Amino acid sequence: MKVVLQRVARAEVRVAGASVARIGLGMLVLACVEKGDDDAVAERLAQRVAHLRFFPDEAGKMNRAAGEVGGAVLLVSQFTLAADGRGGRRPSFGRAAAPEVAATLILRFGARLQALGLPVEHGIFGASMQIELVNDGPVTFVLEEPPEGAPGG
Repeated sequence: MKVVLQRVARAEVRVAGASVARIGLGMLVLACVEKGDDDAVAERLAQRVAHLRFFPDEAGKMNRAAGEVGGAVLLVSQFTLAADGRGGRRPSFGRAAAPEVAATLILRFGARLQALGLPVEHGIFGASMQIELVNDGPVTFVLEEPPEGAPGG
């Protein structure tokens, strides 16, 4: 599983012109489920995301996690993070999990973030979404959590 985290002052998702989710201070989490990912992977990654200290403390150092600053999560599934562009001009998405597997794991990942104390808003899985955000910093991280037994797992 792979995520791109962006520290945001605010973020919003629109589908067909209508707002479907929005947050103020917090993080936009673009999440990709890859083949072989399971509940254990989603759990480990949720722990990492929830506890990552990338919000400033009173001295301006990145020493606080989202929950410590009253931050929320805007979670958006983005299978294109599984892209492999090494084979030419058209990326391959062969590493992406099947949609039914991905949809379930994205929901479980979001539920785990909520259980860890973070308010979570969701984009709409499989929809064509427009995302508006104000990246605060800018601060952006890419985190990956491979399945057990995979290289790096």
